[in-house]
Amino acid sequence: MSHTLKQGAWLSDGSSAIGEIVAGLGYDFVVLDIEHGSFDLSILERFIPLLKGLGLEVLSKVLVPERGAIQQALDFGSDGVIIPHIESVEHAKRITDFAKFPPLGSRSLAGGRTMSYRGYSDEWIAAQDRDIKVFPMVEDPGALRDVEAIAALPTVDGIFIGPGDLAAMSGRGAYRQTEADFDDFRKVIAAARANDKPWVLPAWTTIEKEFAIAENADYVLLTMQHAAISEGYGNARALMDGLIANASVPAAS
Repeated sequence: MSHTLKQGAWLSDGSSAIGEIVAGLGYDFVVLDIEHGSFDLSILERFIPLLKGLGLEVLSKVLVPERGAIQQALDFGSDGVIIPHIESVEHAKRITDFAKFPPLGSRSLAGGRTMSYRGYSDEWIAAQDRDIKVFPMVEDPGALRDVEAIAALPTVDGIFIGPGDLAAMSGRGAYRQTEADFDDFRKVIAAARANDKPWVLPAWTTIEKEFAIAENADYVLLTMQHAAISEGYGNARALMDGLIANASVPAAS
């Protein structure tokens, strides 16, 4: 598999302006955090095609590891799904089946956007199964234990690393980018590479970004929507406070 680093942004709501900004800055993909964000079905139905029209690859982190949540995201046009709370290889097999059509999986057919509002064919089904990306999350110790078998599943197209929950559920408390954390990441990476499949890392800090570069990551998320907004407003306020403070200092005689 040839290596191309894709750089992405994490979105938490359906702001079209944020989507346009991200696309204009040259980001390659976005993750829609349906699990923790403020998306509902009517927003997703409109927001996903807008983002794709801007040239962004759209990966949806679905609400729950269940059939309905997965199929809705795909029927709205998502290029892939990120599936949280995978507990084991048996769980991964059952849940990722929902994203692939028979005989590979058990995804239900639905007319509409993905079919261009027409009919479908065996070739269309094959293209969907080939092109739609299914990324189970490794954020549970059981998933980490079974990561080699999970990565080998034919219904799995790559692995998404969930650093915060993985640290907490492994007994390390708050995620602090420790060597133990990165050792877990390396287990995931090795499993993905052994099966010639990509892996995704949320890399908010410099050390995480450096790790992603060193390990030849396939997908790297650079910032979260709310963190980026907070940083931008915070920097503007800090700059103004500094200018006011400097203006208040009496000039030297």
